[in-house]
Amino acid sequence: MSEKGSIADVKNAMEGDSKRTRDQDHDSKLSDEHRDTDDSSEKTSSRMSRSPQKSSKKPKTVPVKVTLLDGTEYETGVEKSCKGQVLLDMVCEHLNLLEKDYFGLSFCDSDSQKNWLDPSKEIKKQIRVGSWQFSFAVKFYPPDPSQLIEDITRYYLCLQLREDMLSGRLPCSFVTHALLGSYVVQAELGDFDPDEHGLDYISDFRFAPNQTRELEERVMELHRTYRGMSPAEAEMNFLENAKKLSMYGVDLHHAKDSEGIDIMLGVCSSGLLIYRDRLRINRFAWPKILKISYKRSNFYIKIRPGEVEKKYEQFESTIGFKLPNHRASKRLWKVCIEHHTFFRLVSPEPPPKGFLVIGSKFRYSGRTQAQTRQASALIDRPAPQFERSASRRYLLSRSLEGASALGDTMDRLSQHTSSDPTHSLSRDDLDRDYMGSSLEQDLDQQLKQTIDRRSDRDATPSKAMGEEPGSPLDSKAESDQDLAPRHKQEQFLDKSEDVLQKHQASINELKRALREPNSKLVHREKRLSVTSSGSTPEKKT
Repeated sequence: MSEKGSIADVKNAMEGDSKRTRDQDHDSKLSDEHRDTDDSSEKTSSRMSRSPQKSSKKPKTVPVKVTLLDGTEYETGVEKSCKGQVLLDMVCEHLNLLEKDYFGLSFCDSDSQKNWLDPSKEIKKQIRVGSWQFSFAVKFYPPDPSQLIEDITRYYLCLQLREDMLSGRLPCSFVTHALLGSYVVQAELGDFDPDEHGLDYISDFRFAPNQTRELEERVMELHRTYRGMSPAEAEMNFLENAKKLSMYGVDLHHAKDSEGIDIMLGVCSSGLLIYRDRLRINRFAWPKILKISYKRSNFYIKIRPGEVEKKYEQFESTIGFKLPNHRASKRLWKVCIEHHTFFRLVSPEPPPKGFLVIGSKFRYSGRTQAQTRQASALIDRPAPQFERSASRRYLLSRSLEGASALGDTMDRLSQHTSSDPTHSLSRDDLDRDYMGSSLEQDLDQQLKQTIDRRSDRDATPSKAMGEEPGSPLDSKAESDQDLAPRHKQEQFLDKSEDVLQKHQASINELKRALREPNSKLVHREKRLSVTSSGSTPEKKT
């Protein structure tokens, strides 16, 4: 009996231990589940606490510095992923400029070559290394600046042309430098005042790369005759004369022809120009060019039949040029595409779509000149008030000592002279006019005809104001393309007779000084003519 009781006690004890073990296991599971729940809640709460911070994180901005046309710098910051159009709009808004399609932002790549910022692409994809530094400049030079609506647009165009003259990209003769310089002085200083202006009141101005005392005296003589001319009128007269220069709005690129001779390819509003040894040897207007392409460092233009020499007509319609490298070739191709689209098309072509696209997808994405003129006609705001900044002076000027940029380029090209024509150029079509010596014709004839038109207008008040001038200072070859009608602005027509007589008297003094046999200018012109005659096939009789 005692044995059975002891066995029962042992069983009860074992059952109690197992029950306690099960309870402990259950409690441990509950504690583990509770701990897991606490951990997950902590993770969820921490994730929720971090998510607002992540969503509110500001995008990274990059500092940008833009050099403006007056020499000042505009500093701002843009998002790292923004496109070029955003920055261009910010600069134009800072300048209060609405007709902004003629302008662009340029930068220098790793090879120190000038490139235009593509407004449709992200900036970070165009500038891989270095700081974001740009220059605001004129990208498309309007063939007729008088069709610009606002004075502020013409003012910035004048600043660009003055910079082109100083750097040598826009070469002009002594007479043209004096005329354009006098308009610059009138726009900045106003009428000549003997009490306010001293004897050498323009000695600090920069008009030309190699400025002389004689040039400054001619500028002062002309400036004294502009009494009553407003700054806007002076800038308009400046543009009306500058647009006639043969190198107005020409973007030059180094290249070689098929025989390895150094040439320069110039892109402008009318087409593609070819220069060799200071000569423009050929011109291809946009309507005559069928296709523009590039491959590696080679640049090709396909022209219409009959535009090359007759003996090549049946089997040659593509002309090739050698550029320094692949980047230079693509850069020239893009400049040609942009100029052709802007000046020739009504609206830009849409970029090609699809996964497999042969060739480059690049297309000009901005407005064309036709669209720009339509948009400009809708501008409805009072004339913006702006302050004309002081011209670049001697002390603040950039280093322009020595020969100009274009002069250095042409001097290097002159070392590679050759009398044989290239396979792609016709000798019968060669333009024998020198870039430097034939930029102007006769200042006195142009002014005389202006005064004659004034007298004709007084005699016949119904005479049209848009007549073509008889003999401009510099005649730029016209292309066969259909450009919009050019409305010419007459000079000095609203001035009194005494002002015109004083102006004519000053011009007569200038002519007499130029005709003096002891004049330094005459000797300099003779030396230039003698130097130029060495490469000119025509002999003087």
